Amino acid sequence: MKTGGEPTLAVLGATGAVGSVLRGLLSERRDVWGEIRLLASPRSAGRKLPVRGEEVEVLALDEEALEGVDVALFHLPDDAAAQWAPVAAAKGAVVIDSSAVFRAEDDVPLVVPEINAHAARVRPRGIVASPDCTTLALIVAVGALHSAWGLESLVLSTYQAVSGSGREGVDTLRRQLAEVAGTDLGTKPGDVRRAVTGAGPYPAPIALNVVPFAGAGTTDGWTTDEMAVRAETRKILGMPQLPVSVTCVRVPVVTGHSVAVHARFENEVTVPQAHEILAAAPGVVLCDAPGEGEFPTPADAVGTDPTWAGRVRRALDDPQALEFFVCGDNLRKGAALNSVQIAELVASPG
Repeated sequence: MKTGGEPTLAVLGATGAVGSVLRGLLSERRDVWGEIRLLASPRSAGRKLPVRGEEVEVLALDEEALEGVDVALFHLPDDAAAQWAPVAAAKGAVVIDSSAVFRAEDDVPLVVPEINAHAARVRPRGIVASPDCTTLALIVAVGALHSAWGLESLVLSTYQAVSGSGREGVDTLRRQLAEVAGTDLGTKPGDVRRAVTGAGPYPAPIALNVVPFAGAGTTDGWTTDEMAVRAETRKILGMPQLPVSVTCVRVPVVTGHSVAVHARFENEVTVPQAHEILAAAPGVVLCDAPGEGEFPTPADAVGTDPTWAGRVRRALDDPQALEFFVCGDNLRKGAALNSVQIAELVASPG
């Protein structure tokens, strides 16, 4: 980081869905940046996009465009991040990367500012990783309860929106919904499968359906998404042996990931205490009055920054365990916001 003057920020992947959200956040939040460069593939170069009330021209991503950059926000596919993140770091930029490439690396910190902001200060390779959007839907609430009570184990079931698969996921859901609209489907075996013309990025139809398989398969039956949530949760909390079991499910929701959480702690827990902890936790909104119809849903969380938490119950057969439900906008905190928060940490003095 240069001394004196406002740092230069580069946004790589500025024209994508997350890039659009990120540009909005840069206009909404406290402005700590000098120049902001928007970088993308050569086919997007020359476009002008709004940032901080100005139209900024998109530059083609190349080595020259990275010269003089202090902080680089990477929202690129894995292969592009693997190619360009080391280049940006070698030129002196601190890279904040949202791909899966560096999250598991021992010499790359995996950071959620509400939980382990200190980790962003030690970056041997000049790279800081941001977790997957599913992990970010749950980790702030879980981390707050862990700080108070000491976590012993987690059992998680996710309900992941199609925007987590990018534009292809959203387009697939919309196309399939149009194909089944106005038809009497769902009463006979296989009728939904026959009605849609293609599954897109999913192994089964997503319209009028849930798909209990997110990510790619592994040899032992778990999916890559499930193993990622497990590994990332352990790394962020600094608990490499924490028992974590995850089932990842894709649901016909455009934006907003949800997670049903069973968390066991070192000592007995109570719902009133859990409410106090969650209500006071940075980045969490407590929404828990089911009798009045108040509980978190993706429709509540979409377009907002916090994790929404509710349906808090003590486990029926274990006084040391809680059941609760969380939702978060997978394009905001789940991607753009967390990386912006990390960038602001890196840019801040001290």
